[in-house]
Amino acid sequence: MNTLPSVALAAGLALLGVVASARAAGEGPPSLAFPLACKIGVSCEVQNYVDRDPGPGASDYRCSSETYDKHNGVDIRVLDMAAQRRGVAVLAAAPGRVARLHDGRPDISIRDPAAPPLNGQDCGNGVVIDHGGGWETQYCHMARGSLSVTVGQTVAAGTPLGHVGLSGNTEYPHMHITVRHAGVVVDPFAPNAGAANACHAEAPLWSPAALAQLTYKPGAVLNVGFAAQPATMADVEAGQVAAPDGAAPVLVAYARAINLKSGDVIAMQLSAPGGAVLGRSQLAPLDHSKAQWLAYIVARRPTAGWAVGRYTARYQVLREGTAVLSRDFTTMIGG
Repeated sequence: MNTLPSVALAAGLALLGVVASARAAGEGPPSLAFPLACKIGVSCEVQNYVDRDPGPGASDYRCSSETYDKHNGVDIRVLDMAAQRRGVAVLAAAPGRVARLHDGRPDISIRDPAAPPLNGQDCGNGVVIDHGGGWETQYCHMARGSLSVTVGQTVAAGTPLGHVGLSGNTEYPHMHITVRHAGVVVDPFAPNAGAANACHAEAPLWSPAALAQLTYKPGAVLNVGFAAQPATMADVEAGQVAAPDGAAPVLVAYARAINLKSGDVIAMQLSAPGGAVLGRSQLAPLDHSKAQWLAYIVARRPTAGWAVGRYTARYQVLREGTAVLSRDFTTMIGG
């Protein structure tokens, strides 16, 4: 959740040829580097894209649903609050000058009853960089006290601006980046409004290296692990799930995935050292799309206790009968 005070997105995408016009005027758009010190698929994932649907619906540049109504940027989330506390740098996506910044908002989920009113500061702590020619990028939800640039400072692509946080209108630690030209929101994956129904990236603003990181995925596995009792979403988000030991009464394997679709089926299997299957589960098809979803499988300790060795879990998301997501993970007990 990260609505930013800006020109309405639908109006912005309705302006045909915004990038082509800028190039004709000699004011070409910046080439955007990847804006976080993380690696997609390892330490971060894309949660949301720009909403290209001008109406009340929501559609990303691939004509899919990894966005929400009027979302005007790209959300890249880190895996959990433990990663956020270690510090993940937000990086300038292109050379420019720091035009504006804001700091001082607390790092707290908007769902927390103690969260203060937003008072229009949905972006939370953030930075705006002017790239010239009417182009700017805005970086939101940064950690309070982490901003490392000043207004008027010249930055290069890759210059650290601060750290990923949990400030403003958000429920999870991530960085939201919005691209604008002349105050109009631009989708960096398909910047020309004429590409609204192309259902693929078209003349993207991202550099080739950034685009290689940002390959579109049919969802993603965010966290996996083992616990001595069923983990909650809050436990996983906090990064505070205790690992099991030989005294654990149950062995729980859990996995959290993002951007699942209506009808997806989650299947899990838990195996003992040597391959004996301790349990299998297959959930009912999801009744609607899920921004994030936590699943787990539980095995009770045998009468003789847990065998010493490596336990293996497999997590899969089946979409129309095909596994679109799969992750194997292990833990060691004893030894």
